[in-house]
Amino acid sequence: MRILIAHNFYQQGGGEDNIFATEVDMLESYGHYVKRFTVNNNEIEKTHPLSLAKNTVWNNKIYKELRSIIRDEKIQIAHFHNTFPLFSPSSYYAAKAEGIPVVQTLHNYRLLCPNALFFREGRVCEDCLGSRLKLPSIIHGCYRGDRIATSAVATMVGVHSLIGTWANAVDIFIAYSQFTIDKLVQGGIPSKKIEFKTNFLYPVPEIGQGKGKYALFVGRLSPEKGTNTLLTAWKQLNNDIPLKIVGDGPSADDVARESEQMDGVEWLGKKSLAEVYELMGDAAFFVFCSEWYETFGRVAIESYAKGTPVVAAKIGAITELVDHKRTGMHFRAGDAEDLVKQVRWLLKHPQELAHMRVEARAKFDRNFTANKNYQRLMEIYESVMFQTAQK
Repeated sequence: MRILIAHNFYQQGGGEDNIFATEVDMLESYGHYVKRFTVNNNEIEKTHPLSLAKNTVWNNKIYKELRSIIRDEKIQIAHFHNTFPLFSPSSYYAAKAEGIPVVQTLHNYRLLCPNALFFREGRVCEDCLGSRLKLPSIIHGCYRGDRIATSAVATMVGVHSLIGTWANAVDIFIAYSQFTIDKLVQGGIPSKKIEFKTNFLYPVPEIGQGKGKYALFVGRLSPEKGTNTLLTAWKQLNNDIPLKIVGDGPSADDVARESEQMDGVEWLGKKSLAEVYELMGDAAFFVFCSEWYETFGRVAIESYAKGTPVVAAKIGAITELVDHKRTGMHFRAGDAEDLVKQVRWLLKHPQELAHMRVEARAKFDRNFTANKNYQRLMEIYESVMFQTAQK
């Protein structure tokens, strides 16, 4: 199969970028021809704001370039990850103009919410869910705190909702959780257009031993990731178990300052994937404390692959990934006291925690390997290719 996989890099090395690279590697390992087509958001700095706003809605240069690539490379199916903002939905129409099916993996809620997170001012916000014009987002400047920039995003979403892009130019949307599917349908995406497929790891890291006697957080340091809740909880835990924090982001200075003032809390900054895996394998458990509607939580299955249980906020898709008292623990999102309660339960039940390590890796092997993912992805590809051929 000859596949175009396209991705607008948001932040080099971020979660979506890793998923894109992993999927390409997996498909190539199974003998498929994969044409990568990428742009980097660093190009935004070189683009006039008015041109950027126009290209967000329709990028004619990308449209022409993609049509040429599809013809020259004899592409049979186009699979997009992130198209915002430089690709624009014109990329879908380029593929359709060349007669090939379009698949779009959804890593966030951009089609329903201009800031893509359903999160504003430290809390979940669904004000724009089901609204075609997305006026609340413009009023609040939800995209990068800028009303003008938010207006451009809202215009893109509104225009393409109005002309039926999501319903007609995309054959299938891939979502990583039932929670995400429910939100998409609630926001107006036809349910028949959405397929469920889990995320995966490739290659698979070796299982760890959990001998480090510390808890671990890995992720973007920002309010929606729950870093305030995490630090508040560890103040209350009073050094019951050390905490290591890996990551960077807008809250990094606050995390660095807080960790310096707390016994048993260490901020390690950014680490390579190999270093993260080593830390995960040695951790007693992993803490996933996001307060927005995560669409999956890839870091959770990385933890499972290392045999490390996950203590997770009960919100969004992560709720589906963690089985309470089997592969980890749930706590109420944003509730530091409940997080403390669940951590202390684990510390008082070492045998149960040891059993969770076995269950975590077993769940990974059942659901999140490349082979399982490849089989499901091929089902989706073959289905949309057959449907396109019948038209």
